[in-house]
Amino acid sequence: MTGGTSSAVTGGTSSAATDVTPRVIVVGSVNEDLVAHVPRLPRPSETVTGGTFSRHHGGKGANQAVAAARFGASVRFVGAVGDDEMGLAARRALESEGIELSGLQVVQGTPTGVALITVEDGGENQIAVTPGANRRLDGASVRESLAGRVRSPGVLLVNLEIADEPLLEAAAVAHAAGLIIVVNPAPARDLPGALLDLRPVLVLNQGEVEQLGEGGDIESSAMALARRSRAPVIVTLGPKGALLVDGGRVQLVPGHQVDAVDTTGAGDTVCGVLAAEIAAGGTLDAAMRTAMAAAACSVLVAGAREGMPSRSDVQAFLTAHS
Repeated sequence: MTGGTSSAVTGGTSSAATDVTPRVIVVGSVNEDLVAHVPRLPRPSETVTGGTFSRHHGGKGANQAVAAARFGASVRFVGAVGDDEMGLAARRALESEGIELSGLQVVQGTPTGVALITVEDGGENQIAVTPGANRRLDGASVRESLAGRVRSPGVLLVNLEIADEPLLEAAAVAHAAGLIIVVNPAPARDLPGALLDLRPVLVLNQGEVEQLGEGGDIESSAMALARRSRAPVIVTLGPKGALLVDGGRVQLVPGHQVDAVDTTGAGDTVCGVLAAEIAAGGTLDAAMRTAMAAAACSVLVAGAREGMPSRSDVQAFLTAHS
C-alpha cells in the first residue's frame, strides 16, 4: 500500500468550510432494536439459551444521525416511523439528540421497523431487520422534505435500509445543491448506476465490498469499486482500521484494539462521525482517523447508540491511548 497527501472532499460545485456550523442531512431508516445477548452466536437451526434481553433505539439512518449530532453536526433527518408506541419512542429519542425532524413521517396503520439482534460474549453480532414503515418512504416525500432546505456546504448521508427511489431522490437533490454525498451500502445490494454517476463517497465493511466488488481480495475489490464509482471508497476492517482507496492512492487508516462489548453500532458511528467531520471541512484522511477512534469508543458499551461518543469523548480516548 502507498500513502499520499490528504485532500479535501468535494461534492457538486462547493466544498465544506470550517467557519460555518456543520450541516448533515441523513435520509434513512428508523428501527427499534430487540437484542439478545448470548454466550455464542447460534448456528443455522440451533437454539442458544442462557442470554439476556434488552431493547434499544436503532435503524442505520437514525443511528448515523445520532452519531453525527453527538459529534457536533447540525443534523436534519428524513425517514418514516409507524403510528405505534415504538415510533413515538423513536421520535422522542431523536429529538433528545437535537436532531431536526420535520422530515420524519408517521405512517398510519404501519409498524415501525424492527431489528432482531443477537450479540455473543465477544461482541460479534447477527442482525435481521423487518423494515415496516421504512418501506413506505418514497421519492416524492423525500423531495418534499428537502425542498428549499438543502444548502451547501453540507453532507448528505444515506444507507440502503431504504428503497432505491427515495435514495436516488435524496442524492439528486443533494448533488444539485452542491452537497457532498456519503453512501453506506448496507445491507449490500447492487448500487444504481444513477447513484454512482454522482460520485458519492462509499463507506462499507469487508463483507459488503466483497459483494459489490469484482472478486479477489478486499483491496482488489475496493479498487474495482472505486474505478466504477470514480470516487473514494472506504472499507472498515474492525480493530485493524479502514482501507481508503482514493483515486490511485490506497491507504490503511489504523484502528484501535479495545475489549469490545458490542460491535452493533460501530459502522454507523464511523459513517456519522465521518459525515460530521467532512461537513466541518476536514480532509477525508483526517476524518477517517477520527472516525476510527470514535468507532473504538462505541464498542465499549452495549447498544448501537449508547456508546456513540462526543468529540470530547474521542479526544479523551486518544489521549489515553496515545
